[in-house]
Amino acid sequence: MEILRKIDQNAERWLLLLFYVMLVITMAIEVLRREIFAYSSIWGEEIVRYSFIYLAWIGAAAAVKERAHIRIDVIMHYIPPTPKTLLYIFGDLVMLVVAVIALYWSYEAVHVSYKFGSVTDGLRISKVWFLMAVPSGFFLLIWRLLQSLRRDFHSLRTGEPVYEGDTLFD
Repeated sequence: MEILRKIDQNAERWLLLLFYVMLVITMAIEVLRREIFAYSSIWGEEIVRYSFIYLAWIGAAAAVKERAHIRIDVIMHYIPPTPKTLLYIFGDLVMLVVAVIALYWSYEAVHVSYKFGSVTDGLRISKVWFLMAVPSGFFLLIWRLLQSLRRDFHSLRTGEPVYEGDTLFD
């Protein structure tokens, strides 16, 4: 049970680190190859592109977890605790509906790619591995939204202040 808690707390951090390191190393190698040897590979560009896509989707889920998405929350400072909690719940519910719809449609693209056996141009491996970034990101986002809703409903029941995340600028 302890290992599941650690994964829940740090999954996005480790995945973000993995894809970011992969992106930076591949990009650095490709820049050196292009500048020193006047040669670059198509696979390097693909790895960087798909790493960036995974970074974006995993980062979106991490932002939901920490309630760190960009928002204008000036009004939230003047709203009493219960309506503030209800507004956060409403926002999460709207985002959840959109994420479920997007998960369905993003899986459809993966299914079509699998059905026709499409492969990447440079790496020559199934595009499914790369197209899975979007449904995986939405699935992780939905998971974090459900956790956020649970946390917010708990705050609503107990009267505790709603979790607002860390502020970027104080």
